[in-house]
Amino acid sequence: MPNRLSSPAFYRSHPELFLNLGSCLAVLAIVAIVSYLLGRERESVEQSAVRAANNIVQLIESDILRNVELYDRSLKGLIWAVSRPELTRLPQPLRQRLLFNDALVDHQRGDVLWLDKQGNVVGDSSSAVPRQANFAETGDFQAHLNDPRLGLLVGPPFKARLGDLDWCISFSRRIDDAHGNFAGLAAGALRLSYFSELFKRLDIGADSSINLLNVNGQLLAREPAPAQDAAVGASYAQRPNFRRILSQTEGSFTARSSVTQRQKMYTFARVGDLPLVVLVINSSDEVFQSWRRTAILVSVATGVLCIGIVWLTLLLGRELRRRHHAEQGLVALAATDSLTGLANRRQLDQVLRLEWARAQRNRQPLAVLMVDVDHFKAFNQRHGHAGGDKALHNVARTLGRCIRRPADLAARYGGEEFQVVLPETGLAGARVLAEKIRAEVAALTPFEGDSQGITVSVGIGVFTPGTQHDLTQLLSAADEALYRAKANGRDRVEGPLD
Repeated sequence: MPNRLSSPAFYRSHPELFLNLGSCLAVLAIVAIVSYLLGRERESVEQSAVRAANNIVQLIESDILRNVELYDRSLKGLIWAVSRPELTRLPQPLRQRLLFNDALVDHQRGDVLWLDKQGNVVGDSSSAVPRQANFAETGDFQAHLNDPRLGLLVGPPFKARLGDLDWCISFSRRIDDAHGNFAGLAAGALRLSYFSELFKRLDIGADSSINLLNVNGQLLAREPAPAQDAAVGASYAQRPNFRRILSQTEGSFTARSSVTQRQKMYTFARVGDLPLVVLVINSSDEVFQSWRRTAILVSVATGVLCIGIVWLTLLLGRELRRRHHAEQGLVALAATDSLTGLANRRQLDQVLRLEWARAQRNRQPLAVLMVDVDHFKAFNQRHGHAGGDKALHNVARTLGRCIRRPADLAARYGGEEFQVVLPETGLAGARVLAEKIRAEVAALTPFEGDSQGITVSVGIGVFTPGTQHDLTQLLSAADEALYRAKANGRDRVEGPLD
């Protein structure tokens, strides 16, 4: 069975439905395409931000590793020089140069100290005469004292006790004597302000930040700087985002800040084998600010376009409705008799052929009534053409009232003659309807001043399944019955002869 929805006839009979459906599909397609492109653009912006943050992380990581390498080489050089027996015989300036290589130690970034086994300063990179201090109680000193296998130890942030080093981070190595016993410490201090100055040269946005932390969650440096200096050294170890960072070596993720509750993009990496983490935090609002403006502009433009499509669809649908109604009016006008309002001869012929073919196919009876107004010429002479037209109109209205089934049809045959087509109706049913028509026409109110009312004569023709009649014979039978009705006195119903 063919699909009715795809048939041309269904499309022609429901043009507005297909127009609205096509318009909705077009709007949905536009919205889907724009949404997909905006999603792709947002993903591209996010990837670009992650790449830029990764570049910053790698740059900072390389710089930190280079500085740590310089400090480590300086500490190793100090340990080597301390182990030389001839060191004590050298002049003080030469001994100072041997202990602290100026090519490796930058006094602007921090100092290097030589501590004996009691924790006293016996060598100072910033002065030939060592500054007096004791570091025996510090965590770094105690750690090297108790564990000879530590190697290079990176300590937590601290406030320097010597000079104006402010906040620093320490690097230290153990010094052993010839018998492998603890003999002191080679320690270096690196100003954390160095990292702040490095971070300041990298513009990442007002609401974003570059951070350096150790694996214990202590903040070493941040740019933009914290509101209070006390933030340096503050612990972030219990923050969910930091615990997530510690679970990986490097990476990037988006999460809500536990402080501001705003979406942030976290890009991080461990600094080599050191207990340090470089973290770049980008504000999602800043990252997607340009994309958001574009998305709003494109969304507004898309919305206007979709509204325009819908509006034009509604206008076109209204015009299609008007056209459809006009076409229906023309069809009805072409199939209607203008005087009586009944079907005209053209419509009658089409219906007769259709019902005749159906009766033949379904083997059902078909009845035809021929109705003629009695003495119409005399009536016309008494009341003129206007009166005659009114009389025909009244008869037509009576026929319309008597017909109740949708398939039945009453039509003007010509002049004062009418014809009624009754599908699936036998002789008995046709006679009942014919008598009803005759009686109701006879009951019409006579024209004023006229003692003679209007009457009709009705002839019945019936097709019975199994007979050899054709449509012409059926109409002829109805015509002959009408003539008999007139010959037998008019105002009567006659059926087919047996």
